Formats: sequence, C-alpha cells, structure tokens
Amino acid sequence: MASSFNSPFCNHLSISTHQHKLTQCNKITRPSGNSLFYNNGLTPLRNLGPYGFHSLGAMAYGSTTPKKQMEIVYDPNERIERLEDEVDKEAGLQRLSLFSPCKINVFLRITSRRQDGYHDLASLFHVISLGDTIKFSLSPTKSKDRLSTNVPGVPLDDKNLIIKALNLYRKKTGSDKFFWIHLDKKVPTGAGLGGGSSNAATALWAANQFSGCLASEQDLQEWSGEIGSDVPFFFSHGAAYCTGRGEAVQDIPSPIPLNTPMVLIKPPQACPTAEVYKHFRLEQASAADPLILLEKISKSGISQDVCINDLEPPAFQVLPSLKKLKQRVLAASRGRYEAVFMSGSGSTIVGIGDPEPPQFIYDEEDYQDVFVSEARFLTRPEKHWYTKPISYTDECYQEGGEHKRKN
Repeated sequence: MASSFNSPFCNHLSISTHQHKLTQCNKITRPSGNSLFYNNGLTPLRNLGPYGFHSLGAMAYGSTTPKKQMEIVYDPNERIERLEDEVDKEAGLQRLSLFSPCKINVFLRITSRRQDGYHDLASLFHVISLGDTIKFSLSPTKSKDRLSTNVPGVPLDDKNLIIKALNLYRKKTGSDKFFWIHLDKKVPTGAGLGGGSSNAATALWAANQFSGCLASEQDLQEWSGEIGSDVPFFFSHGAAYCTGRGEAVQDIPSPIPLNTPMVLIKPPQACPTAEVYKHFRLEQASAADPLILLEKISKSGISQDVCINDLEPPAFQVLPSLKKLKQRVLAASRGRYEAVFMSGSGSTIVGIGDPEPPQFIYDEEDYQDVFVSEARFLTRPEKHWYTKPISYTDECYQEGGEHKRKN
C-alpha cells in the first residue's frame, strides 16, 4: 500500500510498505546541519539539502526489522499548481498560459487582383513549433486591459492585435472581462511568419475560455477575419489550404510529416507587406496550379519545385540582400535542404530538411545579427489549443548582438 503526508519541504512523500500499515504520519521537521532525523516509527532519513530526502528504509510500528524501501518524491511546482487548480475550481478560471505558434507558407500563389485593391491568393499554410507564450490573468478592474512584453518596440495599446482581439470578443459576446496579459515574444516581427496574427487568435481563444466558451470555434474563426487576413487560419488544426485574402480556410490533414525539420533565417531588416505588394506584378507570377502543388506535396512531399512564392521577386526588390541570402543558403546547402524559400511577404528564409543553418551564417560578420531558429511542423487536437512540443526547444538567445540557437 502507499500513504502520503505533507512537509514544509516536500510536496508529496510516497511511502510503500507492502503488508505493513503505518498507523500514524507526522510532519517532518527540518533538522539542523546535515544530520539524520526521524519521523515516528520510521528509520532515519538523510537530509540531502533544503528539499531532498533519501530513505534508508521503512519500519512498521512495533517492528525492529526494516521492510521495503520507501521512495520520496519532490516536485517543487506540484503543490503550487495543485493549490492554483483548487482556487480556480472555487473561483472560476483566473489564469491561463497559452502557446502562440507562428506559421510558414509552404507555397504562396497570387492568383488575381481584386476590385477592393487586395489580391486573391492560394497558399498552403502550416503552423510550426516556433512561438510566443502569452499569459492571461483576470483583471480586478472592469475597464481596461493591461499588456506587458519582454521586447521593446511592441505596441502595448489597442494597436496590438492582442488588445484588438479582446475588444472584438467583448463586442461580439457582451463579456465584461478584462485582462492582464504578458507576451513572452520569441517570433520576430516583420518576418512573414504571422506572429501577430497568431497572438490575436490565441487571445480570442483565451477570452472564450475565461467566459465559459460562449462562442464556438467557428464563431471565433469568422470573427477573427475582422482583425486580419491571416488570423482565421490559426483556428484550423494546423494545416490549411487558404484562398481569398487568406481568410477562406480549408482545414486539411497535414500533408507533411510533423517531424520534418527546418531552419528559419531572418535578417534584421523587415519586408513591409504593403511595400512588397506595391512592387508585385501579376504577369510575373508563376503559372503553377496551386491545387496541383498541394497534390504533389501530399503525394511526394516537399521539394524545391513546389515551394513557390510569388512574393519573392517583389520582396527581393524591396530588400535585395534577402535575394542574396536565399541564393547563398541554396548554394551552401549541398543537398541538405529539400527546399529553400521565403515565407509570406518576408523576410524569413526557410530551409526544409535540416535544422542547422549553413556555417556562413555563424562565421561571417554580415550575418551576425540574423535571427536563427529550428522548427518542426505542428498541429492541434480537436477542441484544444496548440501546445509546444515537449521534445523541442525553439528558444534563441542573443549574445553580443548575435541570435543563436541554444545547443
């Protein structure tokens, strides 16, 4: 059998005694120094530090013969998390931390120009494992959201898509809940990765959870189109064929193995989307049928010939160094990458098939300020939000102005 008791230092002490039942469990009092100490009826426990204890054996009361070993398990977060869960059950949801992943466009075809000045596109969007973390807490006030972040330059008012999303949710549902939000930003801005759109979708999801799911996922997806063209995609399950301005989302099973590695390389310069479209010429776009591209990827996987991005030529006009970067990655890859292409309107270059960038990225001074991250493809289960893969670390760190992946 197993019994448990609490101590000031251990969240959970699990004691296995098999046939002998312990009739009493007293709290352990921390001893001074590194000495042995006792709990009534037990053999000595050795203090291994402020939190760790090692069992030397367990005795039944009235017995002088040590029985089976007991195992003591310490988890410094378990007790706090259990207390938080108990509070949440009593008071309703008070806090929520969500992963906010970005996306890449495996291919991006621009098919026509609309009368409203926008362009129709056809694209395979896919969520990837690089993402931000957003922490939401209910605000004690009923008048204003408060946003903080770990990076400079991110707007903290209603210009931020997170605040826009929360305002939209209150408008659509009549909810009176306001929030304190902290955005732990990992996705670079101006990258063509949809980081801001993902933040908005994540905020809508969070607001709905705090309100007892007043809206369906379909409602959230439809409303999110009022925030931005890329936002509805994140209410797919991770892979989608998107048309229109991007807001027409056809959810599809992922046509790509989720464990396919990739590397993301983004120079410090951004490609303003409006400027890229200003340089776009429809007559210079690819003639490839996007549905055939999708079929080829589903049958044969990713290759250079299917990863077409019609916004590359205009983006390379806006930022000529981006064209050079892509060419150099292709030349240096020597078959390491199945495809090298730009995501969205730039300025991220994606290499599919290998998580490592070419060595020149680390060696040459011209590239000392580029952002580098590995990633994998990601999906989400029905009725759940995206979660960061446990086996994958996408954190980058900055050392002397240089962003590198942690080894």
